[in-house]
Amino acid sequence: MSVQFGKCDFGRKPVDPKQLDQIRAFLAPYGPDGEGSFWKDNVAILYRAFRTTRESHSEVQPHVSTSGAVITWDGRLDNRQELTGQLAGKLSAGSTDLSVVAEAYERWGTDCFAKLIGDWAVSIWDPRDRSVVLARDFVGTRHLFYSVESDRVTWSTILDPLVLFAGRSFAVEEEYVAGWLSFLPAPHLTPYVEIRSVPPSCFVRLAKGASQITRYWDFDPARRTRYRTDAEYEEHFRTVFAESVRRRLRSDSPILAELSGGMDSSSIVCTADTIMGRGEAETPRLDTVSFYDDSEPNWDERPYFTKVEQKRGCTGLHIDVSSRESLILQIDKDRFEATPACSGHPTEGASRFAACMASQGNRVVLSGVGGDEVTGGVPTPTPELADLLARGRLGTLAHQLRVWALNKRRPWLHLLSETVRLFLPPGLGGSTQPEQPPVWLHPNLVRRQRKALCGYESRLRLFGPMPSLQESLCTLDMLRRQLGCQPVSLLPLTVKRYSYLDRDLLEFLYAIPREQLVRPGQRRSLMRRALVGIVPDEVLQRKRKAYVSRRPMVAVSAVSSELIEMSRDMVSVELGFVVQSEFVRAVQQIASGFEGPLIPLMRTIALELWLRNLQERALLQCPGEQTRELRISPVSHEYGGERILS
Repeated sequence: MSVQFGKCDFGRKPVDPKQLDQIRAFLAPYGPDGEGSFWKDNVAILYRAFRTTRESHSEVQPHVSTSGAVITWDGRLDNRQELTGQLAGKLSAGSTDLSVVAEAYERWGTDCFAKLIGDWAVSIWDPRDRSVVLARDFVGTRHLFYSVESDRVTWSTILDPLVLFAGRSFAVEEEYVAGWLSFLPAPHLTPYVEIRSVPPSCFVRLAKGASQITRYWDFDPARRTRYRTDAEYEEHFRTVFAESVRRRLRSDSPILAELSGGMDSSSIVCTADTIMGRGEAETPRLDTVSFYDDSEPNWDERPYFTKVEQKRGCTGLHIDVSSRESLILQIDKDRFEATPACSGHPTEGASRFAACMASQGNRVVLSGVGGDEVTGGVPTPTPELADLLARGRLGTLAHQLRVWALNKRRPWLHLLSETVRLFLPPGLGGSTQPEQPPVWLHPNLVRRQRKALCGYESRLRLFGPMPSLQESLCTLDMLRRQLGCQPVSLLPLTVKRYSYLDRDLLEFLYAIPREQLVRPGQRRSLMRRALVGIVPDEVLQRKRKAYVSRRPMVAVSAVSSELIEMSRDMVSVELGFVVQSEFVRAVQQIASGFEGPLIPLMRTIALELWLRNLQERALLQCPGEQTRELRISPVSHEYGGERILS
């Protein structure tokens, strides 16, 4: 993805040219297709291009609009044809995405963001009111970070330069740490107290003495899609899903699709083949890559991705990931790690993946992330039962309770009790029982950050949006947190596209009856029915993929003695995040063959390595050291159930 970086001093102090040269050199590898810049007095903006569409080769960034607004854009605009029609006389079919966005901003101002469908991040310096506007797409597929200090704001689509060139140390954001060690951090957070991320579906306006976060778009809770027959729902799903895949096939170079053999990735590949067979795709070729490990007894992916390859008449790259690579616990002094997610060294499989992309000329990767979550992968009846309860359809509720009770082999009264508890406050026994935080976390951290450690869980509201929509939006927020933790990598330099996170597709899935997605004995019912004849039956009818947990367990066991030695001087203990004795006990239990919370343990190790990396570079603020005061007034804003301070 292309890179944006900008700095604005509202006190009108000029930007330091020497620092800008350092940042320019740092950003160069992330944008191999050229550089653009804007520099005027107290405002400096850098852009590095990584082009993935035919039209992007004609873009000149930063773009100065007719009103003088300086716009920097990184993204793919999916409804460009529709917007071009609305902006008649200004644009043509061959106009770049950037020019469409610039004209939309000239016409509608910040109201234009709700009209932009696709994956994108945009930054705007508007000299008319001397403000900086930063915005991201509705789900947060692109990053956009910002830091405010005194009268100066700095922003970037890559976190690293905001940390490395700030000329200061940073306090660690405790809420981010709690989220990282459990259900992942809220998408507006970064690991640094002084740096924030623009929330998905929001824009941030920064000016001298003021800042404001505004949500520009959300799902319409009143939207309903109802048909008389299953066939009509299936046809609608095929249409919106195919359109989502087609949008992500917009590339002037071959695209690489991840093909695991599961329903998500297989459906994308098979649908893409159908689209390309009709001559409706811009990409010249679709390649696939599949990972396998025959040494894992419960990893049975190979027969399924082979079926897809047989259907398409093309064999993709197969990468064996069975080699047992040990955890590397030494920090690399030459390698900066901006977040705990960056901790770790490239594996042999990752290196082969990068070499594959380079040899095939791939710049875009299609990912199946989100498919299981949005198409009914979890066969639970509670969202459907909660809808019936909220709407007062007691007769239908009684019938569905009996049907689901037979399917689940549980008393219907238990299912009803579970459904009712979703509406109750936690103090009255409401909600589901959350997972307990790892025992090695410090009790003070657990007490202060319990909401983050529980995944920002909240009870359903009886009035307002349908309970199933409330559940779906909670799941979407979880996916936003997942995307927010994915670092930008140079190995390989790529753009990931997510077919299941298309706005039009999600609007359809959230507007149809829940019983279309999940039925007793039929998880992902609509998707399975709609894709018959497109996806091999063996894939559509396969059972849920097994979760593989041996690898991290073996990795921790192999370095257990080194982990225990490391625990004697842990930065995360010094900062009050971890209890050393409990961490050692957890490592010893796993080394002895007992199952434990492996994912939180692996993330704790990554957290420690990241903290040591910061400490080595003198970027970690010591405990008790005061954070510098921000002069731009903080404005609270409600987002996703959490208070945001800009």
